[in-house]
Amino acid sequence: MSDSFDRRLKPARPDLAARHLEGRVEAAHFVDGRRMQVKDGVADLKREPRPDARLDTQALYGETVVVYDEEEGWAWAQLERDHYVGWIAANVLWSRIEQPTHRIRTPRSFVYPRPDIKDPPLLALPLGAEVEIVGERDAFAVTKDGGFIYRRHLAGLDERVADFVSVAETLIGAPYLWGGKSSLGVDCSGLVQTSLAFAGVEAPRDTDLQEVELGRPLEEGEPLRRGDLVFWKGHVGIMQDAARLLHANATHMQVASEPFDEARARILAAGSPVTSIRRLSFPA
Repeated sequence: MSDSFDRRLKPARPDLAARHLEGRVEAAHFVDGRRMQVKDGVADLKREPRPDARLDTQALYGETVVVYDEEEGWAWAQLERDHYVGWIAANVLWSRIEQPTHRIRTPRSFVYPRPDIKDPPLLALPLGAEVEIVGERDAFAVTKDGGFIYRRHLAGLDERVADFVSVAETLIGAPYLWGGKSSLGVDCSGLVQTSLAFAGVEAPRDTDLQEVELGRPLEEGEPLRRGDLVFWKGHVGIMQDAARLLHANATHMQVASEPFDEARARILAAGSPVTSIRRLSFPA
């Protein structure tokens, strides 16, 4: 494989690769993938097939993946949403794929066995998890599997927020977790990706890819405004207004809001200048 091959986004190894890559990469075998769906609230995507392997990203309930290999309870798969490749626990994947109609719009919500908040929940779902809703009962929505979710915690998949920053702000205080994408732990690019989805923007997973693909660079002297993305090497933050930055960061070890000038000076002192500031446009 060439030096430019990005292992994050291509399902290819020296011993095995996706059949659609045949003729483009070298591999001993090429296989067709099997489409499956994540049925746990949050599922880790690991770099290697073992529990203590590095966490690269996470998949949320309702996301679909294509599985190319399995090894001792782990599936080597590619996420269909952002194309990330890695190892995910095989027992969180189902072959029966539902068609999501709604997503969770609160930091966390429960699935109950009955429309009763006193019942022990079956599952906890994070912000951005997608579910298929087939009906309503009292204050609850009924899922395809027969679970019950508080209706006000749901938004239709076709709904778009005008202000994605307000979604990111719901995770203020969430702990920092490399590779994380939920209120139990999130990193800087996961915060951007998850919140932008509510505005109809399918963002890449990592900061280097986001910096290339999202928005346009600000012109020299152009004033900052809410929603601008500030990039450093390996880091990204969201401007809440012209002066405050929201970001999941390893200084506070959580999603924090702070003066942009203070964050920029601190990160520069650590050897990283701002590489770009980008402004997004959104689908109508």
